[in-house]
This record gives sequence, structure tokens and C-alpha cells, in this order.
Amino acid sequence: MPDTPDTRCGFVAVIGAPNVGKSTLLNAVVGTKVSIVSPKVQTTRSRVLGIVIRGASQIVFIDTPGIFTPRRRLERAMVAAAWGGAGDADSVALLVDAARGCDADTSAILERLAESGRKAILVLNKVDLVRKPTLLDLAGKLNERGLFEATFMVSALTGDGIGDFVEHLSQIVAPGPWLFPEDQVSDMPQRLLAAEITREQILLQLHQELPYRAAVETESWEERSDGSAKISQVIYVEKENHRAIVLGKGGSRIKAIGAAARKELETLLDIRVHLFLFVKVRENWADDPERYREWGLDFKA
Repeated sequence: MPDTPDTRCGFVAVIGAPNVGKSTLLNAVVGTKVSIVSPKVQTTRSRVLGIVIRGASQIVFIDTPGIFTPRRRLERAMVAAAWGGAGDADSVALLVDAARGCDADTSAILERLAESGRKAILVLNKVDLVRKPTLLDLAGKLNERGLFEATFMVSALTGDGIGDFVEHLSQIVAPGPWLFPEDQVSDMPQRLLAAEITREQILLQLHQELPYRAAVETESWEERSDGSAKISQVIYVEKENHRAIVLGKGGSRIKAIGAAARKELETLLDIRVHLFLFVKVRENWADDPERYREWGLDFKA
């Protein structure tokens, strides 16, 4: 890891309301998938690091769960993790869905930022979906609050504007040694990443409320002599009828989830994957402290 007087390194927390594109942005700046993405809110449950090198600077992005008004224990833990990530970071980037504008969740985030007295970077996302006059008006109104030291307009989906955003961060992170090897893009263990890839497919393929009440755990990971990996995972649900939904008629849904997750894992890991999925009922898994420890969440938040 380079450690010269010219190197820089710093943590940047990306915060925002649910479903504004934080994980899509993280994947775009890193250049590979390190955080799962779905059209549903509350996709990201725990802190995810994405590591980017720009010149002599190492920028460590913290992808956080969406910030909203929580009602359940898991939701409270997720929101606490988001604010914790912001508090620990050297810089904070507030991501706002330009097409949605300043909704109630974003307004609440702005109020808390104002109370903290901390400056942030404003990043307006999905600018490809908004007309320029509307975009400029939104940027102007948000900057009237005096909370932002810089503003960037990006499309995490197309990549537009991301280069300028990353270049700015590379200039403002503090001088110091890099904290991660040059070829490392995330700190997420492979077992957890594999579980998240399967949960992503549950989110994408099931449309009931069930996805938010499901958890995935990688039980075993066996490296085979031919270079392939045998991965066994358990999908936990709270009710027997939820189990039936995940399985699908004749096991069709679980087969589709497994096939899509396996394909994604093979692309990410660049090896052949044998994925075995099992569905188990575990009532009130969302009140199990062990799940929270695995995700890096505070059970008592």
C-alpha cells in the first residue's frame, strides 16, 4: 500500500432517502458490483464500503441504508447505521433523487444535517430524467439552506457527472497513507456478498411485502478441486405461507431465484458456482441479535 507524502485517503459517507440510487452510485464509482440494487426501498440493510483509487488518493465510500422514519426494530437499526456511517466519515455526500425532488424523508435529513452544523456535498442523481430548468431550480432551493460546500449533478445509471464528483473527492481527502490494498474494492466478506446477491433476486422476483421479511444466510462455502465453488444458503422467512411463496409452484420460483443468483455470482467471482438454496421458517428472525451482528447493525438501536 503506497505511503508517501503525496498519498491521500478518506472516508465519504453517501446518505439519502430510500431508493434515491445510493447503491447504484457506489457500484458506478467503484466500477464493479459491491452493493445490491433493486427498485424497492430498504434494499441496503447494512454499511457497505466501496474503495476507489483516483491518482494518489484512495477514497473509501460508505454506502448506507436509506434514511426514513422507522417503525420496526430492523428499520431503526438500519437508520442508526446510516447516521453512524455519516458521523464516522470524513465527508458526507447527500444524494437526492432529482426526479422526486425534496420529499419528506429528504427534508428530515436536511434538518438533521442543519442541527449537526456539518457541511455536506450535494449530489443530485437521475438528472437524465429531469429538464435542466427544473434541475437548476431544485439545486438553487437546496443550496439556499447553506448546508453544502459543493454541488454535483450525476446519473448513477449512465455515469454522467460521476467523474467530476470523484475527482473533487480525490482533492479534498486528507493527506495520509492508504488504508486498503490497491486492488481491493470492498470490505464485504464473500459469504455475505453471496447472501446479498441471493436476497437481491428475492427483492427483484417477489412483489409482495415478503421480501422485507426475508433474510439470507450463507451456511457453507466449499472450494472444489476443479476451481468451482459449492455454496449452500438458507432463506429465512417468518411464516409457512411465506415459504410457499418463495418456493413457488413446483419449486419454480426458488429455481428462478437460484439460477439468477448463480449467474450473478459467477460473473462477480469469475468461477463456476454450484448454488443450493433452502427455505426455512424462523418466526421473528428480525428480533434475532445474531442477524444484526452479521449485518453490522446495533440490535438495541
